[in-house]
Amino acid sequence: MPRFLFTIVLILCAFSSKAQRNTILIIADDLSPDYFGFYENAVDTVDVPNIRSLLAKGVRFTNFSSNPVCSSTRTTILTGRYSFRTGVGGIVGGIGGSNQIDTAEISIPKLLKKFNPNIAKADIGKWHLKQAMPAINLMSPQALGYDWFEGPFIGQLPSFTNWTKYTNGVASNVKTYAPTENVNNAVTWLKTQNQNKPFFLWLAFNAPHEPLHLPPIGLHTYTSLTGTTADINVQPKQYFKAMIQAMDHEIGRLFDSLQMMNKWDSTDIIFIGDNGNTSRTAQIADLTKAKGTVYEYGIHVPLIIAGPAVVNQCRVSKALVNTADLFATIVENFGYKNWQTQIPANKPVDSKSLQPILKNTTDSIRPWAFSEIFKLTTDSADGKGMRNRNYKLIKFDYGAQEFYNLANDPLESKNLLNGTLSSTELYNYNYLCNEMSKLVGGNSICKISLGIQNPIARELVKAYPNPAKQIINFEFDNHSQSMCSIQLVDQLGRVIYNQTKVIETNIIAINVAHFNSGLYYAKINTNGITIVLKVVID
Repeated sequence: MPRFLFTIVLILCAFSSKAQRNTILIIADDLSPDYFGFYENAVDTVDVPNIRSLLAKGVRFTNFSSNPVCSSTRTTILTGRYSFRTGVGGIVGGIGGSNQIDTAEISIPKLLKKFNPNIAKADIGKWHLKQAMPAINLMSPQALGYDWFEGPFIGQLPSFTNWTKYTNGVASNVKTYAPTENVNNAVTWLKTQNQNKPFFLWLAFNAPHEPLHLPPIGLHTYTSLTGTTADINVQPKQYFKAMIQAMDHEIGRLFDSLQMMNKWDSTDIIFIGDNGNTSRTAQIADLTKAKGTVYEYGIHVPLIIAGPAVVNQCRVSKALVNTADLFATIVENFGYKNWQTQIPANKPVDSKSLQPILKNTTDSIRPWAFSEIFKLTTDSADGKGMRNRNYKLIKFDYGAQEFYNLANDPLESKNLLNGTLSSTELYNYNYLCNEMSKLVGGNSICKISLGIQNPIARELVKAYPNPAKQIINFEFDNHSQSMCSIQLVDQLGRVIYNQTKVIETNIIAINVAHFNSGLYYAKINTNGITIVLKVVID
């Protein structure tokens, strides 16, 4: 071939590669990072060569937060909106119940269709955002913008080898192993959709969600397992690992098919778990902090993004990321940069694009990550969690609060609110509490903010003895006949003492013998000056 023709071919190939950008989102069901040896603090390791292969061409995120159950996490991804905005706070059709997704929501496929009608869009696998009845619900994937839907509507399959599949609203009984059928359907769709079209594929496995079982021979290496109910009950984690391995095997078939169709190099792969492991497969001592809770084990899940979107591949990012952030990331992956113009003012989107991290221009897109769960029938697990790099605040809907230092206590075993907060801890509590209040609205109890004071003001009043057991004295440098208000505020921001007095002498004494021991803040206002002092009651 003449050199100039060869050059033209290269240019055309490069242009074609750049023009057709594809994205596949792969969702594993009920999967924490602790079964993956490539994650820090992994308790166990299952052999997943195909998932692991994404590391070499991608970014592995170590601080990725989901919601603690399936339906609400999936809704945050599809809409880019937190659950308190969409109303999908729990499990559709599950324990406690949840509102179903509103098909009027702006979704990823709706935006892609508006941006470029030529983009093919399919949702294959678990839906779990609407009940299967009434029958009109079966077309809810199309109502939310997909061209094609093929998979189960419900959350948990009764059997992985005997289940009901819906194909664009038409039901059929399937006896093919579910992950195998999912990949078969995905590959068929990729082959039959217009070959020149860019595509977005949402591929949602039911694996490794229960029921625990022994996958078909050839999909895993756990050949000593018998598959009996008794054996599953004795060693559930071994079956869980076999199911993960079987899913990875089928993911490998998808990857092979992409290569055969010459779509591998133009396709970005996003792999996630939708929430943490169940108590049956959790690898933590406190099983009350697994799936279904806003504790870290319930919401900390794997995220790997790999493909042509990633600059300087084979990286690890500690950025705080929410599942809602995948919304903007996927939309912008197709070149839609000003999608915000399509968002109604009364339907705000919370998503922050990960593109700057993928392009390696920054390693932070947000100062905090937020998770929540709430059900139609409420229970004590309902609540909200917000974390920054090192600290996390949990507010349960029934009123309790917990506060943790994740840097030192990643399993959240020591609630810092049970003790005396240091100044650093207090600052982080205040920050997270106020940010959460600004986000979700409503009344909220936060600690007082000390702000920045004039150093001279602190010299106007001294508190002693400090710590105090019976009496604490406030001594004023200027004891003219002026009014003075004194408040004592505990660590939850509650005012436990509030008096206004005339400073007749330079000392005001307060009896604190009946107060609980701990750290308090004395907020003093005199002569138009506000002074805040830290005091301790033994």
